[in-house]
Amino acid sequence: MPPIGKLLMIIGGLVFLIGLIMQVLPIGKLPGDIVWKRGNTTVYFPIVTSIVASVVLSLLFFIFGRLK
Repeated sequence: MPPIGKLLMIIGGLVFLIGLIMQVLPIGKLPGDIVWKRGNTTVYFPIVTSIVASVVLSLLFFIFGRLK
């Protein structure tokens, strides 16, 4: 299989896993996320979700960097 085919399969698998995780875990509705509603307008600031995602990604990159 050409290298681009393998890369696309890996990316597709990762997108699938991320989607599956987002369906199971309450990502995006954590305490500390700001929701502002007024009339027909809703503004959502996922501050805590962004911090958690940043920490998790930093740990993953650190671990994969150590393995390489």
